[in-house]
Amino acid sequence: MSSQGKSGFDRIIDTIEWLAALFVGIVAANIFIAVFLRKFFDTSIPDSYDFGRMLLGILIFWGIAATSYRGGHITVDLLWTHANARWKRYIDIFATLVLMLVVTVQTIMLFDKVANTYRDHVQTYDLNLPTWPFFAVAWMGDVCAVLLIAIRTWRLMADPQALAADSEGGH
Repeated sequence: MSSQGKSGFDRIIDTIEWLAALFVGIVAANIFIAVFLRKFFDTSIPDSYDFGRMLLGILIFWGIAATSYRGGHITVDLLWTHANARWKRYIDIFATLVLMLVVTVQTIMLFDKVANTYRDHVQTYDLNLPTWPFFAVAWMGDVCAVLLIAIRTWRLMADPQALAADSEGGH
């Protein structure tokens, strides 16, 4: 399907998934360059450990966003596998609502961490750069996760066939 034929929801989903993939690339590049410089030039990137740690946090929260819509996260399907189609849908809706509640609370708590980091002027070790922007980008990933879980919940209730097609790569 062309990008012009996609709904607004689908464009949001694609953008969030591409951003998550971009953060994977940034984390991999940071690690590769740090190891390469240390091995062959006996030097390091200033604050590479701090950057790596914070970028990994960003990657985790954007990864939650990317997997939340597709249902690619770890699930326990003991009841679901033995249920009929109607009950499977109810279980999916309930599980997605619980996930949305948990991730929403997590998002609120992470915003508190961003605010505290900003307020306390926490900085990196070598370059004394503020760390709150890294926490803010991670928080934005969590906000995107809540948005995608809400879209998933809506589609589970309104059009579960479209969601099934999305999960199979049909979008």
